[in-house]
Amino acid sequence: MDQAAGGRGWREDAGEPALSDVHGSIRVRRHGPGWRKALSFIGPGYLVAVGYMDPGNWATSLAGGSQFGYTLLFVVLTSSLMAMLLQALAARLAIATGRDLARACRDSYPRPVTIALWLLAEIAIVATDIAEVIGTAIGIQLVFGIPLEAGVLITALDVFLVLMLQKLGFRWIEAFVIALTAIIGTCFGIQLFLAQPDWAGVGLGFLPSGGIVQNPEMLYIAIGIIGATVMPHNLYLHSGILQTRQLPEDTAGKREALRYSTLDSTVALSFALLVNAAILILAAAAFHAHGKTDVAELGDAHTLLAPLLGSALAPVLFGVALLCSGLNSTTTATLAGQIVMEGFVRLKVRPWVRRLATRALAIVPAALVALWYGEKGTAELLILSQVVLSLQLPFAIFPLVFFTASRDKMGALAAPRWVTLAALSIAVLITGLNVKLVADVLSGAGG
Repeated sequence: MDQAAGGRGWREDAGEPALSDVHGSIRVRRHGPGWRKALSFIGPGYLVAVGYMDPGNWATSLAGGSQFGYTLLFVVLTSSLMAMLLQALAARLAIATGRDLARACRDSYPRPVTIALWLLAEIAIVATDIAEVIGTAIGIQLVFGIPLEAGVLITALDVFLVLMLQKLGFRWIEAFVIALTAIIGTCFGIQLFLAQPDWAGVGLGFLPSGGIVQNPEMLYIAIGIIGATVMPHNLYLHSGILQTRQLPEDTAGKREALRYSTLDSTVALSFALLVNAAILILAAAAFHAHGKTDVAELGDAHTLLAPLLGSALAPVLFGVALLCSGLNSTTTATLAGQIVMEGFVRLKVRPWVRRLATRALAIVPAALVALWYGEKGTAELLILSQVVLSLQLPFAIFPLVFFTASRDKMGALAAPRWVTLAALSIAVLITGLNVKLVADVLSGAGG
């Protein structure tokens, strides 16, 4: 066995991979100019980046910008840098071992531990799907004027969209996600042009400020931004979809694949950083600058954009971007769900069965809340879904850090010690902040 593959530290040999129908289906260039090799790896990073600009992230950025102007841009930047390192570790695990994170857990831990981790991951997938149902339904309402309750039910139709894309091939899924991501970026670019932010203030916002830790309300939203940054399903997702590539077996080839896949995810997450920063900048320029400091709900933001920016185009673009964000997140959550189920317990079900089951578990609470409580209730359910994700985070992030630090498991591609220490510090920080956020939400603190 090649040294890069490791193998000595696993309880079981790697079995059939998750997403076996598309495993190794995309050819990777081993010769030619570097840019052609890099093209082979473009795609997975953008599927991962979707999780960093899904509807669950919008509320924290809107609240941060409307309440505190540009100050929390530093937090958006810092949290994105943390995410880049952790996603690079997920790529390292996939390339070095041929395992996704779920399968790595299955091959390392006793079965009772594996089952527990699987159930926690499934809960996180449902929580993610709830956020996507709500975001997509609000987007449908804003763009087409369809009532929220009906929009929640319409989201069930995305099952057929995902299935169609899977049948066409994995590159079609990547192209679909990249296209929607480009639409989101374009929508916010136009809105920023209409909002005419204070660019000097924007620049200063990317610098650290003592007020972030001194102001309890600002700290609370900062924790929310960081806590929503690393989604547990993204770590499973990235380590799984990278294996759609025909990854090399030799050490040199694996190192090259790691370099290009890390470049892909870093560039994609940089774009996600720009989108999240744009949401905060838009909120600061459109709301905070006009004295509207209490805007946190997506519907409120949409309603206020037209009168404040003086253009009917701005709210339409906001709704389109939100709808695209919801559709994007739906696609990636479906894939993450398959990877989690197949990786942890070797349970294979037809994609449409898996998708319908997960979506049903998400639609039922979202529909009931929308029916009885309206938009305010869905906003609270959105927050609750992020709390559930926060609780699951340590059970995904710490195994990843420990696996990639092990030379027995990773061989020559074990993470350098400084990378492990940095990732472990980030893991402890994010987990600690998530615990505080959960405690504050449950106690009613922090606004």
